[in-house]
Amino acid sequence: MCELLGMSANVPTDICFSFSGLMKRGGDTSHHKDGWGIAFYEGAGCRTFHDPEPSATSKIAQLICNYSIKSKTVISHIRKATHGQVNLVNTHPFVREMWGRNWAFAHNGKLPGIRKRKLEHFHPVGDTDSEHAFCWMLDQIRNHFAKPPRGRKALARLIQDLADDVARSGGTFNMLLSDSHVLFAYNTTKLSYLTRRAPFGQAQLVDDDMAIDFCTETNATDIVTVIATTPLTDNETWAPLKHNTLYVFHNGLIVKY
Repeated sequence: MCELLGMSANVPTDICFSFSGLMKRGGDTSHHKDGWGIAFYEGAGCRTFHDPEPSATSKIAQLICNYSIKSKTVISHIRKATHGQVNLVNTHPFVREMWGRNWAFAHNGKLPGIRKRKLEHFHPVGDTDSEHAFCWMLDQIRNHFAKPPRGRKALARLIQDLADDVARSGGTFNMLLSDSHVLFAYNTTKLSYLTRRAPFGQAQLVDDDMAIDFCTETNATDIVTVIATTPLTDNETWAPLKHNTLYVFHNGLIVKY
């Protein structure tokens, strides 16, 4: 199946180090070679890159590794195709506009039967079960809230209910979702996270002979959380996300709702 990578930070931060490790899994150290994508939020804007080529050999992926794009919220995905053709329109993350916000979504797993659910306002461009699930969730959110609810609690509770609904239908539902304000994470099988904050130390990638000393790259007040399907470093402590529980990350921290 596919692999996910997300980041939430309290200051604009680049994800070059973590993405370098993920990129290797796209056809080098692992078999997720059916395309990749990444979305960087810059305020209300969302800068996205997609490529149906394996990330391990993609020239565009190499650009992302070398070009320091700074963002407070990032969603990335490397694909092992199970539903849908290997092409550009089927690469995650998928992006739609709602309430004047860019929503981005990436998913890992199979969702048998999800494409039987009727859609009203949002429709897939490609033919993956993942994009259909994203469009269905946005439909339900739009039908429930004609305009953005005040605060994040009501929205988070609805997204929890919708994720539970999809999960109960069978299959695997590991996903990252953002409305540009916060990063939502939900899993039925596997996601882990790591929060880096002072005092910072050194990190070593699992999939590449690359290490970085974050003491030289950060300020004392920086907080950065990285979410991944499987840990990207082997000398840091990653914590598994509880199954069937929606996590909301804002400014690098988990927030309650």
